[in-house]
Amino acid sequence: MTVFASERLLFTPTNPNSDAIPLIFAFPNEYTVGITSLGYQVVWATLATREDVQVSRLFTDIQEALPRNPEILGFSISWELDYVNILNLLESLDVPIRANSRNDSHPLVFGGGPVLTANPEPFADFFDVILLGDGEHLLTSFIETYKQVRNASRVTQLQALAQVPGIYVPSLYEVEYHGQDGVVKSITPILPEVPPVVQKQTYRGNVLSRSTVVTQKAAWENIYMVEVVRSCPEMCRFCLASYLTLPFRTASLEASLIPAIEQGLAVTNRLGLLGASVTQHPEFEELLKYISQPKYDHVRLSIASVRTNTVTVQLAETLAKRDTRSLTIAVETGSDRLRQIINKKLHNDEIIQAAINAKAGGLKALKLYGMVGIPGEEPEDLEATVSMMANVKKFAPGMRLTLGCSTFVPKAHTPFQWFGVNQQAEKRLQMLQKKLKPQGIDFRPESYNWSIIQALLSRGDRRLSQLLELTREFGDSLGSYKRAFKQLKGQIPDLEFYVYSNWSTEQILPWNHLQGPLPHSTLLKHLAEATSQFK
Repeated sequence: MTVFASERLLFTPTNPNSDAIPLIFAFPNEYTVGITSLGYQVVWATLATREDVQVSRLFTDIQEALPRNPEILGFSISWELDYVNILNLLESLDVPIRANSRNDSHPLVFGGGPVLTANPEPFADFFDVILLGDGEHLLTSFIETYKQVRNASRVTQLQALAQVPGIYVPSLYEVEYHGQDGVVKSITPILPEVPPVVQKQTYRGNVLSRSTVVTQKAAWENIYMVEVVRSCPEMCRFCLASYLTLPFRTASLEASLIPAIEQGLAVTNRLGLLGASVTQHPEFEELLKYISQPKYDHVRLSIASVRTNTVTVQLAETLAKRDTRSLTIAVETGSDRLRQIINKKLHNDEIIQAAINAKAGGLKALKLYGMVGIPGEEPEDLEATVSMMANVKKFAPGMRLTLGCSTFVPKAHTPFQWFGVNQQAEKRLQMLQKKLKPQGIDFRPESYNWSIIQALLSRGDRRLSQLLELTREFGDSLGSYKRAFKQLKGQIPDLEFYVYSNWSTEQILPWNHLQGPLPHSTLLKHLAEATSQFK
């Protein structure tokens, strides 16, 4: 039995017309990872229900029967480092890696997903077309516009697509720099009809995504996922998941959530509720009551990260009964001053109460997420985090306590995009490890080296395409990136410029021509509010 044969589809694929567009839709990772991506599932199902498209799926390990002459090749990208697999897949299909080397005989290569919506510039030279924002609108506009110019030249096709809101054609914009290794000087369209700014597209409906396929071969076996909320109302100033996806939208309980859950639980007993702040859905208690019905007693429930002050005993009891053993909460820090800087509306007593409630409801473990290197952070702020963790342990004895900790990474379209990575961050992770381990607290730091690469890609410009091609040849480690920088010395800025430098609020950012949900002036205002709290 093939992997695809074990899939249970929650939609009915259509039979494409005889002149349907042959399209390959790829996820640049293994099938088990790709099929667990809700974004990938939804786009694939949308394409598979169109009569004017013949879609075939492609992963790094398996594929469906692929068309001999695809007209469109699409990638859904969730992780920055998957760019290596994109380049490998392009080569395996005999498609030139760089867009400017392709001709009319090659498919149009498009990309979408959170990585490209945030800052596509390091990858811009590899794509003909990039879809910025929510797929609900963009996909239809993209296919309908392509159909109008299907038989035209590649140049005509790209110019037509560039007129569509949210569709970004990198080759139609010229980027100039202040010297080879200087900051961006200007970003301008090369034709008068190409818009100077591309606006990210936002879906504003109240029917959100749900799984279109359930399979035991997924990384989360047999899980059915339902998007409860999109974006986050908290707006922590470093947070891409909030700022890039604004406004906060909630799925309708009656029109979206209940029908979706009923459909999914007819084929599996594993339910995942997704969203950056699931428990802030205005009808979350009603949703919990619905899932708590006796007919769903066999259901295993998992919930994405929850907001601290929404952790009630009732929530913990429902989760414990539904085979969930732990709860995940992002706390960032134990310092009240730092929380004001990042706009995290939270106090340590709420964290302690959440732990008490979780234990009272029958949960066995609590995973907290913290961060070091937050702009404005001082050594005493780390001491406050150690002290907070000790208090949580004291007031909720017997709970397994984990603190996962990342390094602050600047992200485009957030107020903290101008800050670099704190060079003390690695030492600060080691300090927390040293102080928390003897207290019996499981400390799990994220790789500092990975944070450096993430920062490089999240703040990068088009000059990095040369670096990415070189790094791929050297192997995917921080050492490879450093080796590539050494080889390109004088041709592109150094690692320090992209990763550690605090950038001027006056300079043109690599993504200045790509408009997120909030204007530049609002991000600057939020930045000023944060820095006013610095010591």
